[in-house]
Amino acid sequence: MKRLLPYIFTLSLTLYICNMGSGLSAQVPNEKLLENQQEMLEELRDLRYRFDILEKAIDDVMWHKVVGDVAYIDKLFLAGPPPRGHEDATTLREKNPIKFWTYVFIPKDIDPSKEYPLLVFPHGGVHGDFNTYYTHIIRELMAQQYIVVAPEYRGSTGYGKLTHQLIDYGGLENDDVYESKNLMLENYDIVDPRRVGLIGWSHGGMISLMNAFEHPDDFQAVFAGVPVSDLVARMGYKRPAYEMDWFAADHHIGEAVHENIEEYRRRSPVYHAHKLDVPLLIHTNTIDEDVHVLEVENLINTLKAQGKDFEYRIYEEIPGGHSFDRMDHRQGRDIRFEIYQFLEQHLNPPRPFNNVGEMERAAYRY
Repeated sequence: MKRLLPYIFTLSLTLYICNMGSGLSAQVPNEKLLENQQEMLEELRDLRYRFDILEKAIDDVMWHKVVGDVAYIDKLFLAGPPPRGHEDATTLREKNPIKFWTYVFIPKDIDPSKEYPLLVFPHGGVHGDFNTYYTHIIRELMAQQYIVVAPEYRGSTGYGKLTHQLIDYGGLENDDVYESKNLMLENYDIVDPRRVGLIGWSHGGMISLMNAFEHPDDFQAVFAGVPVSDLVARMGYKRPAYEMDWFAADHHIGEAVHENIEEYRRRSPVYHAHKLDVPLLIHTNTIDEDVHVLEVENLINTLKAQGKDFEYRIYEEIPGGHSFDRMDHRQGRDIRFEIYQFLEQHLNPPRPFNNVGEMERAAYRY
């Protein structure tokens, strides 16, 4: 809270200045007044990063409360490739590999003399983080005795402005996620390198696809739920601010799709579909309000055109839209059970669920 006090004071001061109106402008030159107000507004915008850090700290504690009975929870520090533009960098910070965190969840009831399957689980969101939104899914995975690594790749929230603005959507973030997999194989003897899978939704589904396409020999299965699949098409149906604020920003791609269409293609799974050589399951929903079903259908049709062997389901109007198979309603639970059945075929977890009831007791205790 002490760290937030200067920003709270800034907020109060800014509101005070704005309310003073012409009274203050009579005493301070207009240009100087506008300059001061702009500086304060910039500080206020940066305040959100402080609140993100606070929210992340609280949620890290919550993880131990909601899954600590079934999982050993750790948070590891590792490095990914240097940021874009490092070739022309002038400072060590700009040249060095970037640093980021990853969560590790290990079932409490494993035998340390044996090996267990690993799931690499990147979170979603243009800017997002791996938080207790995934509580029931982690509990379900722990019950099946999967080990989970969930990387907070560059661009994730909760780590300040610098990490936030390192975002490289569809680019080097994929390498960060791959490094989290390497970290687990290099440091945990309990991980079976022959049983490594990818699982993710939305942006996380996109990252899972990109890793599977680029490293087919390293993964034995991938599930991509409502995956962002085609950035070129996506920018066409999203509001203009989505593209300009998130992707064309100076700290990100720096160009709109019409200015550099090849860069957006390079970052899109649909243009890498010919590389698929891993068992794959794709889910989408006809009422997805975020990743439109047409975007995912484009990926599905491209994989078919490439003659690829994969599985997919296009669900009709399942409540929850974009989040439909992460929901706690009956349909969401049934669909997650189908996902686990697919993963079971290729990763052979020690304790697969026999039915939805077993899965429900693992996730909800009853």
